[in-house]
Amino acid sequence: MDDRLQQQINYYRARAGEYDEWFYRIGRYDHGQDLNQQWFSEAQQVMDQLHGIGPVDDVLELACGTGIWTEQLHKIAGHITALDASPEVIAINKAKLNADNVTYGQVDLFNWEPDRQYDLVFFGFWLSHVPPDKLMDFLQKVARAVRPGGHLFIVDSRRAIASSAKDHIPYADTDVFHTRKLNDGSEYVIYKVFYEPQSLRHKLSRVGFEADVSETGHYFLYAHAIRR
Repeated sequence: MDDRLQQQINYYRARAGEYDEWFYRIGRYDHGQDLNQQWFSEAQQVMDQLHGIGPVDDVLELACGTGIWTEQLHKIAGHITALDASPEVIAINKAKLNADNVTYGQVDLFNWEPDRQYDLVFFGFWLSHVPPDKLMDFLQKVARAVRPGGHLFIVDSRRAIASSAKDHIPYADTDVFHTRKLNDGSEYVIYKVFYEPQSLRHKLSRVGFEADVSETGHYFLYAHAIRR
């Protein structure tokens, strides 16, 4: 594993206890009432699209994190398999959901191989952390994990300054790396790759998906794809 990927894993392990501050616009992520309201409104727009897929029997969530999106999947899923590289976020996710129909696994997603097919595969805010040279290999694995006629749902970030913490350096137009800070001031350099709808649609088509890729007004990119 290259040093940046290991640093990325270390960052998300160290960030586990403060991760939800980002999504719920707390502390360094609070950009004021108007921008926060826009964030939550656009997040709900994506959640509504996800809920519209259900109900589904068998769901795989990759990079499940602290459970923000696992909670949403739980509303439509019979069973969820939730995978992440960080034991710290898995522990938070388990405590948050306390659900008998969620099975957890600690997995390095760059070495993960699907062992069966699912009705729905989901990952939120993970695609942008996949190095460009590993993207197509990862998407091919994802395709093998979705049954024919099954669903893939992706949500990720647009290049919006107010998406990240107020003390983070703004995203550069071409750089695939971004320096992140924790609340204690420690810094990590991670992958952060942004996609345009047409480009992502094309990449998903190459691995066997018919995809509808959309953007919310300011913050989010999301895709709903069907496996051919």
